Amino acid sequence: MKRSCLLTVLMGAALVCGLPDCSVAGEPPAMPVAPSHPLHYIATDFENASPLWWEVDADGVVQIQLVYDQERASPNRANGHWLFRVEAEPGSDLTLTLGPFANVWNGVLGKPTPEAKISFISDDGKQWRAIPAEPAEPYRFKLRVHLEGPSLYVARLEPYRLSDLERLKADIAGQPLVEITPIGRTVEDRELEMIRVGKPDAPHRVLLRARAHPWEPGGNWVVQGLIRRLLHGDEDARRYLDRYCLYVMPMANKDGVARGRTRFNQRGMDLNRKWDQPADPALAPENAALEKWVEMMIAQGKRPDLAIDFHNDAGGRLHVSRPDGGVTGLDEYVVRMERLEKLLREKTWFTEGSTKSNFRNPGTVGEGLLVRYGIAACIHELNANHIAGLDDVPTAEHWQLYGRQLAEVFWEYFGAE
Repeated sequence: MKRSCLLTVLMGAALVCGLPDCSVAGEPPAMPVAPSHPLHYIATDFENASPLWWEVDADGVVQIQLVYDQERASPNRANGHWLFRVEAEPGSDLTLTLGPFANVWNGVLGKPTPEAKISFISDDGKQWRAIPAEPAEPYRFKLRVHLEGPSLYVARLEPYRLSDLERLKADIAGQPLVEITPIGRTVEDRELEMIRVGKPDAPHRVLLRARAHPWEPGGNWVVQGLIRRLLHGDEDARRYLDRYCLYVMPMANKDGVARGRTRFNQRGMDLNRKWDQPADPALAPENAALEKWVEMMIAQGKRPDLAIDFHNDAGGRLHVSRPDGGVTGLDEYVVRMERLEKLLREKTWFTEGSTKSNFRNPGTVGEGLLVRYGIAACIHELNANHIAGLDDVPTAEHWQLYGRQLAEVFWEYFGAE
């Protein structure tokens, strides 16, 4: 008989099976983990932790089962975020397998080898280091971890949580060049804000959005690095803000971040899709809030001159829109995106390049802002496995460096106009 311990941990609640009162009729009860096994528990009772359940198999491998994020009225599903705490005997070595990653996008089942090549671990939840993720059975991968102490945090990428955003806001609130304005509420009634850094009468305006997909923290680290650079108070910072004003929607999918989800909002909507039409405020209030803010800015004669939506993937490229059917000013827009890419290559560690002329990704915020509002907008993916320009893994510090470098990029970008 298989010796296993099955614990279901979903949204912070644990159900322990294998006890006499929870066995299935007609089946022998599962045996508890052998006393010699060093694992005690997989904890998810903290901010941004993943919904999951787990078991230890007959070989002593900890099998961790992530819970899919589902899209509304669609076969699409996604697993891509994990964050949990392993509690075990100090000094123990464990093998974990994670999955399933049988993700479905546009109705098509993904490849059996997960995109993730690395994972991050931390003894204290603050200082993180990368370890390799080894392919295992189809749609799963394996991690080998060593515990120096009684616990170890495991994450897809260095986490950026709601509490991190609140800490940033508390640090910058009240500064003369900062205004933090509520613009709406999420499905679960969390406040959405727009952070302005700079002078509202500056000749140019940059709009940035981060965290439309909860598993993708890179954009949060980038905008934090940029904001802190612009508020440094030195001569260069003053020069930057004489030319442009920055507007940031720092965390579009706060509910998903709080709940440790992967892609969709709490109504099953992808906040980087269906931008070819007005957002339904009941299903995607996060998008409706941004639309309303954009329309307000345009009505005031302050249309954003450049917009970037930050994401994470395994490629790290700029996604340049070329809508089927065309759009007024498309050639000028493409020239602007080419200028942006050139400056990114010259002024930052960016080397990944942009999508080709045959690339299509309809319904994204980049395409929606371009077609509906005449804003030069793009999607900027940040590679979640490797930064080619630094030949290193993607860390919070590397992404904050990129944000600091963007301050000069934007200054040069508008200087050509």
